[in-house]
Amino acid sequence: MPTHTPAKPLIGRVAVITGASSGIGEATAEHLAALGAKVVVLARRAERLDDLVTRIEKNGGGALALVADVTDTAAVQAAAGRVAAELGGADLLFNNAGVMLPAPVEELRTDQWQRQIDLNVSGLMNAIAAFTPQLVRTAGERGVADLINNASIAAQNIFPNFAVYSATKAYVTHLSRHLRAELGAKNVRVAAVEPGLVGTELLSQVTDQGALEWLEGSRKTMEWLTPQDIAQTVGFIATLPPRVNLQQVTVMPTGQAA
Repeated sequence: MPTHTPAKPLIGRVAVITGASSGIGEATAEHLAALGAKVVVLARRAERLDDLVTRIEKNGGGALALVADVTDTAAVQAAAGRVAAELGGADLLFNNAGVMLPAPVEELRTDQWQRQIDLNVSGLMNAIAAFTPQLVRTAGERGVADLINNASIAAQNIFPNFAVYSATKAYVTHLSRHLRAELGAKNVRVAAVEPGLVGTELLSQVTDQGALEWLEGSRKTMEWLTPQDIAQTVGFIATLPPRVNLQQVTVMPTGQAA
């Protein structure tokens, strides 16, 4: 394996990023590639992934695009098979794919409830099932691997009309604690990242008028985080010495009180 350098501390590592076609996933793929990792960008939109790979390669990095919907168990397993066959297996998984669809529970938007559960919970578990064996194996060979799950400050705090979304993110955070207890002894570090308000494409999917007004109001009163802020956080976690595991990292806009 090539020796890492201070400028490229992730040389020799293989990082899989789900939800990589936009926002936090896209920014994280670019940042980890700049740190020397070979990045595997996984999402549904092939054209966006191809553009991302081209940009990463133009900047001297290495990337592989895999088109898959994380809610499709077989597709994620097939993607993991390609990572194993072509790159020797992943030693970093950033579970980032997700959706936020707030609405008052009394509206009974069961379609939106199910979509959030399918993507934020079941999709996350599909990726964990597909790549955890690789993380355990590569950690045994290389001394460290990382499972980093993107949760939300909504996992901790109360936001009316965000009940289902918040519950799915609380699942992510609590699951991460348990997985750390299981996998830490095998040199797989597990971390949950809990961002506050981040300016991403995720917000464009919000349809509830009350939530939209609240989000727009907050944008006028504070500077939101950028996808690059979260990307740098993921990079920081991954470049720590193998003995160091940041179990839970909350990243908030300075102006966001809760």
